[in-house]
Amino acid sequence: MTRILIVEDDGASRRLLEQLLASDGYRVASARDGADALRRLARGRFDLILLDVWMPRMTGLELLEQVRKRRPRLRIIMVTADDTSATLLHSVKRHATEFVRKPIDPDALLDVVRRVLEHPAPPPIDVVSARPEWVELVAPCTLSAANRVHDVVVHLDADLAPEVRESVGFAFRELLMNAVEWGGKLNPRRKVRISYLRAARMVLYRIADPGSGFDVAKLDHAAIAHPADPTAHLEHREAKNLRPGGFGLMMARESVDELIYNEKHNEVVFVKYLDRA
Repeated sequence: MTRILIVEDDGASRRLLEQLLASDGYRVASARDGADALRRLARGRFDLILLDVWMPRMTGLELLEQVRKRRPRLRIIMVTADDTSATLLHSVKRHATEFVRKPIDPDALLDVVRRVLEHPAPPPIDVVSARPEWVELVAPCTLSAANRVHDVVVHLDADLAPEVRESVGFAFRELLMNAVEWGGKLNPRRKVRISYLRAARMVLYRIADPGSGFDVAKLDHAAIAHPADPTAHLEHREAKNLRPGGFGLMMARESVDELIYNEKHNEVVFVKYLDRA
């Protein structure tokens, strides 16, 4: 039977998680803080840890670091109300598997637990730089890793106006998904490099994928290749039996102030000027 360890300082929250997971058929144990959790981990085997961040004696982030030294592939889901960029980046740096925010949605939490347990531990996302004004990540070319990177990076812009955050988030997601899907071929052994720079008057993103690049003139199935008639690509998509779409790159370009590719088109930089917003 799958064994889950809940590490939670709040007694009411801990009991809620125990009841929720036990009702779904899991064998559940709990610890009140990091020191208690280390004792339980030394005595038994667990398949998953649900880990709160702020606890007495040893924080969840400190426990995460200790566990990674001993059990580098153990699945760990951070469960906390603290979703600041520093906490998110530290969790990613110490290779937390997932991040669930409080207040807890029971159905959403169970979905995350099931998904994490059903799949092998994902390749880690490496944090090259975790300064708030300069974040740099190296991630495997998988959709799950791209989703995790997107959640972290978009949160770095939480203080921006909603319309700015929305436009930047859309462009980032579209370009990142293109990088892992087309550049990285969804191969977890290949890596995509993401940089985020925050200045007083702008935010800048850079995405570099491991692919050979592309020629815009040969993207007849994408709207960006038909500036005079953005719907002309639809016939090409139908002929190639591709799903409806092809507007992503064009919409990403319209969402930001500058979008620049390198010569091979396997690296892209885009900028949003905050003073214009």
